[in-house]
Amino acid sequence: MHIAFLTSEYPEKDQQTGGIGTSIYHLAEALLKENIKVSVFVYAQSENKIFESGNFKIYYIKQIKYKFGGFYFYRKYLERYLNDYILKDDIDVLEVPDWTGISAFMNLKCPIVLKLHGSDAYFCHLENRKQKAKNRFFERQAFKKANGIIAVSNFVGQESNTVFNLQKQYKVIHNLIPIQDFLPEHTYIRPNTILYFGTLIRKKGVLELADIFNAVIKEKPKSKLIIAGKDANDIFKNESTLNLFRKKLSPQAVVQFEYRGVLDYTEIQQLIKQAHVVVLPSFAEAFPMTWLETMALEKPLISSNIGWAKEIMIDGETGFTIHPKNHLLYAEKIVSILDNSKLSLTLGKNARKHLENYFSAETIVQKTIDFHKEII
Repeated sequence: MHIAFLTSEYPEKDQQTGGIGTSIYHLAEALLKENIKVSVFVYAQSENKIFESGNFKIYYIKQIKYKFGGFYFYRKYLERYLNDYILKDDIDVLEVPDWTGISAFMNLKCPIVLKLHGSDAYFCHLENRKQKAKNRFFERQAFKKANGIIAVSNFVGQESNTVFNLQKQYKVIHNLIPIQDFLPEHTYIRPNTILYFGTLIRKKGVLELADIFNAVIKEKPKSKLIIAGKDANDIFKNESTLNLFRKKLSPQAVVQFEYRGVLDYTEIQQLIKQAHVVVLPSFAEAFPMTWLETMALEKPLISSNIGWAKEIMIDGETGFTIHPKNHLLYAEKIVSILDNSKLSLTLGKNARKHLENYFSAETIVQKTIDFHKEII
């Protein structure tokens, strides 16, 4: 069988990408180990180039600018490009993400499996903000015409049907984490260090984290907050989220805050290992890779408690799940972990064990292979 993926991002070496690129990378590597042929088509790139190694092939497809109608004509260009290689390389099925509805106008020579990582419509729905009509149309069309649908969580599947007012069947196959590649290290933990990693954006709960850290500082003046990730312009204030975050910090908290910027994958793993506790208070996710990576490294995690969270976390056992706006309770749980090394270690070990028991790579890969065979 030959499975292909269409994506706008894919990590190279230790490069950090978003959750979609990371999840495709881990899945592709696992499929290759099962002797499945894999191709990845990465669109919106600076140039056309192709790399091949054994059963793996990656195509970088140049972004083309049009005077008008680029949203349509570039999709049709991708359709022609994909069809050439679908026929040439005997590709059996193409998996595409729901974001932007990239496959909306494509008529391909193989079945399309749409994977629900969380569309723009989905995130606008969760954040209670208006979506551009054009984006909604593309995503709904892609959702409607897919030959098969995979949802990375049951929550994103249900909410996507609600958002698009459809009743499409979907198969829940969670994102994969190669646990054997994430080796816990508890020797060099930096006491009282709190870590957030990921994009600095409102929907990830970053602005709530400022209020939470202000409360932590009152109880633990020597605690330190480290944030690593790409800064983004706030959608409501039209200002850097990092600037907005800093403005919300108390004079005591701002001294104990450190921004590390964008780091590569290896550096992020080292930060997780060194942190005392990881905080990811997101308002909008589908099945976040950041949570899986934290849990795999046996690090105590305090996450949000919204929708998808119950499909990953067990409150009080693998970490704590708290609504991001409950600042005082969130801060209280952070302090409880900072003050109790036994609790910290127990939560981390429980988290990794939970992944091993319920989210093994072998199980997820087999579900993926079986589903694609069924669609083919």
